[in-house]
Amino acid sequence: MTTDEALAAAERALELSGSDPAAARELARDVLRSADPWSSADPESSANPWSSADPWSSANPWSSANPWSSAEAAAVAHRALAVAARELGDLPLAEEHLRRAVRVALRAGLPYRAAQARLSLVHVLTELGHPRRALAVATAAEPCLPPAETARLAVHRAGALTRLGRYAEALAQCDRAVGALDGDAHYLAGALLNRGLSRVFLGCFGEAEADLRRCAELARGAGLDHVLALAEGNLPFLAARRGDLPAAFAAYRRAENNLFGFPERLATMRCDLAEALVDAHLPGEARALLDLAVPELSAAGAEVALADARLLLARVELRTGDPRRAAEHAEPAAAALAAQGRTALVPLAAEVLLRARLASGPPSRELAAELLSCAADLDGAGRPDLSRELRFTAAETVLWLGDRAGAREQLAVLARRAPGLLRHRAAALHRALSGDRRGAFAAVRAGLVEAGSAASALGDPAIRAYAVGAGEPLARFGLALALETGRGRAVLAWAERWRAVAGGAGRPAAPDVEELRAALGEAALVEFVRDGDGLVAVAVTPERVALRRLGPFTAVAEATVRLRYGLRRAHLRDGRVPGLDGDAALLERLLFGALRRPLGDRPLVVVPTGSLHTLPWPVLPLNAGRPVTVASAAAAWLAGHRAPDGPGGRTVAVAGPALRCAGAEAAMVAARRPGTERVAARRAEVLAALEGAEVAHLAAHGVFSPGSPLLSSIHLDDGPLMAYDLLRLRRPPTLAVLSACDAGMARVPADGAPLGLAGAFLSVGSRCVVASLVPVRDEPALALMEVFHELLAAGHPPARALAAASAKTGVAGFACFGYGDRPVPAARP
Repeated sequence: MTTDEALAAAERALELSGSDPAAARELARDVLRSADPWSSADPESSANPWSSADPWSSANPWSSANPWSSAEAAAVAHRALAVAARELGDLPLAEEHLRRAVRVALRAGLPYRAAQARLSLVHVLTELGHPRRALAVATAAEPCLPPAETARLAVHRAGALTRLGRYAEALAQCDRAVGALDGDAHYLAGALLNRGLSRVFLGCFGEAEADLRRCAELARGAGLDHVLALAEGNLPFLAARRGDLPAAFAAYRRAENNLFGFPERLATMRCDLAEALVDAHLPGEARALLDLAVPELSAAGAEVALADARLLLARVELRTGDPRRAAEHAEPAAAALAAQGRTALVPLAAEVLLRARLASGPPSRELAAELLSCAADLDGAGRPDLSRELRFTAAETVLWLGDRAGAREQLAVLARRAPGLLRHRAAALHRALSGDRRGAFAAVRAGLVEAGSAASALGDPAIRAYAVGAGEPLARFGLALALETGRGRAVLAWAERWRAVAGGAGRPAAPDVEELRAALGEAALVEFVRDGDGLVAVAVTPERVALRRLGPFTAVAEATVRLRYGLRRAHLRDGRVPGLDGDAALLERLLFGALRRPLGDRPLVVVPTGSLHTLPWPVLPLNAGRPVTVASAAAAWLAGHRAPDGPGGRTVAVAGPALRCAGAEAAMVAARRPGTERVAARRAEVLAALEGAEVAHLAAHGVFSPGSPLLSSIHLDDGPLMAYDLLRLRRPPTLAVLSACDAGMARVPADGAPLGLAGAFLSVGSRCVVASLVPVRDEPALALMEVFHELLAAGHPPARALAAASAKTGVAGFACFGYGDRPVPAARP
């Protein structure tokens, strides 16, 4: 192979490297082998003469030929091998070849070829997790590149700036590139893609969407399938960052169909959306996507993306309370990141592993020292936010170990220097350790004000419920301080302040107890709160506000699971299940044994905590025939009491598919409430009919999604009506009756914010929801609803009508949520 032929072959290998990396690799290897046709050395090993040899030296096999052309061919061949390695997922090998290309070109006096290799190296270093090094390489390359390739360099530089969070600078680089890349479809599409992503992070969502759609159009016309996939795959990410989660999931479903047959790209899209969902404080939804993406990336051999996905999944598992699985994902992620030379990300994996260890067993002084060491590493990796959080954890750890002085030292620094909620948490704990309870309460309140202000701007209840999670430790600390006072009013006030924040009220305000008692009349309210694994109840009656410690929460949670399981079996098998009555009696004793006397036979309002939102409260023997309403907070119940009566309005009834008695239920509602509108079971029609209705009755199959509660749904003729869809309602029905299995179930990321179908209706303004917490067979559900609607039409409030209907029919499992103590106005024909 002559030198000219070698250079031409190397250029051809470079052209092929993006579309056919395997063929490009073989061609580039042939170029390097031709340097020494008698050598058996691997052209990619350090034994190859072009890996380190001086092209002008007599030791070089091409020294008798034109060393300029020979070195140029070798430099281009190494660059082709690098691009091929990048396409095949081997970023460390890509970096190695690019550095060889730079070295060969510089020794041969070829600054332009060295700059081209550096241009490619910018992208590789960014993907390896070294964006600062990438920017330094870009600075070295720029003086030797012509304008067209300077524009290409700007595209890669924008990627590095985006990784550093310098989105405005990235946008400026992309603007520069877009104006100079006309006719270069590949890099222009890349510039539009990067500009679109920069605009997403800057909150310029309309312009971002325009860039991504223009990128997709350009890529489609130029046959750049991988760029097209990236553009379309980022539309769900855009919608999620915009806060339009229904649109995000719709875009995800479209992209999922478009990427069928491209598992690696599909997995990458899932990871991008998962990261946006984590940022949107939806770890459950993110985990569902990552559980699909990780095995797909593993099967595709996409090692770099796989390490990133495992690290993200480890963080998600930790956030959702599974330290064992978090460690299982963090360990291989840490090993892969280290092997790939992505040292800036290794401390992030180490932090997850340390937190998993801390959550799995008692702390030690060695672990406390490791926490501080990792915090220093996170500072070095440019993550001071994670470092400060870990330092606070270290302070809590040494405090648990009895080192009050060491804890106070760490807390004092954080109370002065940490931003946001962490500063308030550190100040509250530091003041409490100093004996300043008043000051500690003040710090907690200030932190909740900050958390509430941020949460009130979030319209999506799921995003809000997870977003306030950073404030929950502060709220728990305030509640612990209140419990130390032994006063029920103080405990109720601090529990309600947190529920107000989580529920989106904005201010961490507690209801006036005397107004609450007046609204209750002869009824009683019991609010349950957790203190570690302990369960505490505050009972508000006309005579007193009583505080009672009830025992371990774990026992109550386990009995609740058994009771629900027993009810499911009983309903699905048409018979009683052994042990069901015993579990109901046990729960009554655990929850109300200490409150039986003050409660008497009064109507009851229950404010649950955590998994108690899944308990069918009316089935407890104490509550047989008693009107029971389940509320997310005492303040939420009181708001329903304050709301004025409406003039009465439409009643709508929907019968879903494949449910034997659905049509009969809808017909029964129409008979009980004259003028009822029968609505076709299609999503658009149902959502339109729900707007402004007084009563909405939906009889259909229901599905509760515990991992992603706003994906819970009611089955209609054209697909599921999800809880997310209900968030679009502007004038929701005053009373929603959901005759659907599990429609009353909820997941509660934070007390005050139950998520599910019933919770979605209440969060957008419905006053009351009647729904089942277990499956109920068709005929018993119809029997219950006949009596319920008869009593409702006769003027009984929903809670009283449901209690009487359950007692008469013996059908258990339904509950009344929200405010169920006001009669529903008569139907308006």
